[in-house]
Amino acid sequence: MAADLTTTLCGVRLPNPTILSSGILGLSHEIMVRVAQAGAGGVTTKSCSLKPRAGYPNPTILDWGPGLINAVGLSNPGIEVMVEEIQAAREQLAPLGVPVIASIFADTIYDFGTVARFISEAEPDLIEVNISCPNINSHYLQMFAADPYVAAQVTRRVKRNTDVPVLVKLSPNVTDIVEIAQAVVEAGADGITAINTLGPGLILDIETCRPVLYHETGGVSGPAIHPIAVRCVRDICRAVDVPVVAVGGVTSGRDVVEMILVGATAVGIGSAVHYRGIEVFREVCEEVREYMERHGYGRVEEFRGKAMR
Repeated sequence: MAADLTTTLCGVRLPNPTILSSGILGLSHEIMVRVAQAGAGGVTTKSCSLKPRAGYPNPTILDWGPGLINAVGLSNPGIEVMVEEIQAAREQLAPLGVPVIASIFADTIYDFGTVARFISEAEPDLIEVNISCPNINSHYLQMFAADPYVAAQVTRRVKRNTDVPVLVKLSPNVTDIVEIAQAVVEAGADGITAINTLGPGLILDIETCRPVLYHETGGVSGPAIHPIAVRCVRDICRAVDVPVVAVGGVTSGRDVVEMILVGATAVGIGSAVHYRGIEVFREVCEEVREYMERHGYGRVEEFRGKAMR
């Protein structure tokens, strides 16, 4: 019998544990459908805000070898457009059994609740609350991601404004990510996404003596941050009893297995789309299935958290 890759995230069934991470694709329903058809078990939209946001001018992203660095600036068309795109995506993804995760962000605690209320009109399967983007400015990170009290306040505000299961996306750029995780879970988070990009980092053009990115600094992702992501996910899974979507430098089936071994329920794939193309989801699933068959696992639950037992 073939290995069964299905999993359940906050009560939502996924055909396999791979999810398109927020920020790579996911602005239009056409792209979300393409990703699902390429084998993703779930798709996360690009983070959206109450009003349209232009983001930063180019260049906004660089492949520096061991990973990517980006400062896109959370560009998005605003909540009204994203509600329509999510509705269209859900209609086309329903026959495939692939859920849609709506990613949101805001500039104030109150606005997080407002965005959550509006995005809920699209009836996404889950909402991901992005409190941890490192390439806006340090003030944004200090406001939401680095303070357990404020992170909890954002979570409570979102939960009051939606009946959709809520994931809170955490930053690795904090003193104690476990403390933040515990705070948002106590405030009602149904699950956690970890981690966002590392940084901000800085890469220079040594010929011009100038930063490569227009914004100068940016969030670091890709294979270089994977060990840090694995450690963060392990620590969070040890501390809280909610599902975790593990994100950070996942480019292969081995990386997916590693995340599940430390307790992840699902695994986000982002930068790997750059390295391996959109077919990475189907390819990674085959690599996970080969691992499971080699070790005699019939279901993902049989090895979830095994590295912590």
